[in-house]
Parts: sequence; C-alpha cells; structure tokens
Amino acid sequence: MAYVLLALVLVGVWLFCLFDVLTTDEGEVRHLPKFGWFLIVLLGAFPGAGLWLALGRPRRPLVGTPGGAPRPDAPKGPDDDPAFLRDLERRLRGGDDDRA
Repeated sequence: MAYVLLALVLVGVWLFCLFDVLTTDEGEVRHLPKFGWFLIVLLGAFPGAGLWLALGRPRRPLVGTPGGAPRPDAPKGPDDDPAFLRDLERRLRGGDDDRA
C-alpha cells in the first residue's frame, strides 16, 4: 500500500511539473528554452521534474524584499466598503432619491 501511495505522489509531482512548464511564460524560464524543459520533464520523468523545480522554474520575488513588487490590495467586499455602508444606511433611513 505504501508503494502505491509513493507512486501516486511521484506521478502527481511529475504531472505538476509538466503543467507548470506549459503554463510558464517563455521569458520567465531559466537556463533553457521552454521546449527544452518540456522535453526534459516529459522524457526524464522524475529526475527531469526535479531539475525543473531546482533550475528551470522562475523565481518569484518575495513581497517586501527590495526586488519584489508590493501586492495590490485585495478587493473589498461590500460590507468592508465604508462608502457602500453609508449609502446603504441612507437608503434604509428613507433618503433614497432614486425612487420612481
């Protein structure tokens, strides 16, 4: 049973690496062209997947580091937006001028 679980994990990592190579922009791939990495991961299976993770995958800059760009603010829900809440309170009190 342990061998089956290990095999499933290894196949999952290999498939993740294949899809990761395919979805990565050509300009972000390191050391080799994207097609080269795809062939290495496809034909090299587990060693190829390890090489992709170690050498080919683009590095993502950390937030707050000098090279990293700050993340944009997450979208607010209506209950977190003060302008929406003020407008809702005004409409609930009967101050809605948009009625026909």
